[in-house]
Amino acid sequence: MGSSKLVGIVLLVVGIALLFFGYQSTQSVGDQISETLTGRFTDDTMWYLIGGAALIAAGGFLSFFKK
Repeated sequence: MGSSKLVGIVLLVVGIALLFFGYQSTQSVGDQISETLTGRFTDDTMWYLIGGAALIAAGGFLSFFKK
């Protein structure tokens, strides 16, 4: 297994963890109130979701498409 595949797998795992924590944060009472009043989630929650999606995309590319 090449080093880029290993880095890709690590990025995938970290990205999945960030998405999980972001999803859990969207279900919190404070975030639900903030989303109801402003129509947006809090900045912290958005960073978890965006960061998780970006890491999953980068990890998937390194793991499955890069040779």
